[in-house]
Amino acid sequence: MIIKVGITGGMGSGKTTVAKIFEVLGIPVYYADDAAKRLMNEDEDLKEQLQQLFGEEAYLDGILNRKYISGLVFNNDEKLTLLNSIVHPATLRDASQWMLRQNTAYAIKEAALIFESGAQQQLDYVIGVYAPVPVRIQRVMKRDGVTAEEVKARMEKQMDEATKMRLCDYVITNDEQDLVIPQVIKIHETFIAMKR
Repeated sequence: MIIKVGITGGMGSGKTTVAKIFEVLGIPVYYADDAAKRLMNEDEDLKEQLQQLFGEEAYLDGILNRKYISGLVFNNDEKLTLLNSIVHPATLRDASQWMLRQNTAYAIKEAALIFESGAQQQLDYVIGVYAPVPVRIQRVMKRDGVTAEEVKARMEKQMDEATKMRLCDYVITNDEQDLVIPQVIKIHETFIAMKR
């Protein structure tokens, strides 16, 4: 059986960068955000549920109207919870099927909301990617072209970083001081050794 590993971390922690390093080492990575976007356009059941919830405007010519959905859920926790309650189960099913098709020692699921969505129950181990808040704010400002206040407002909606890291089996520090690649290689070698 393949070892199922999750990678998570707050926005701007660098979890995608860390996932890409694992890919360079030959490890397949399932990107939950990309999968959710794909499923919202391809999964007919999901499309139907989203239209029932958010109305016909949820799709334009059969393609998800992301701007419309974002506008509805951005400052509405109730609608966001509803959206997640539909999308998360579909993504969990898709990730589970994807894991079964992999034939490496281990495979990775990269997702911001591993603990929040209950995805950790499908995983053997979770790697947390940690970066200090000021570093994360700078990265998101640069990446998304937003203000520090906007980043802080988004961060306040996320699970507390210290709590998230305590729930992880491994933590990679990505603070621009510690080298990330040696940390990744050490964890990689640990998983490979488990399969010997």
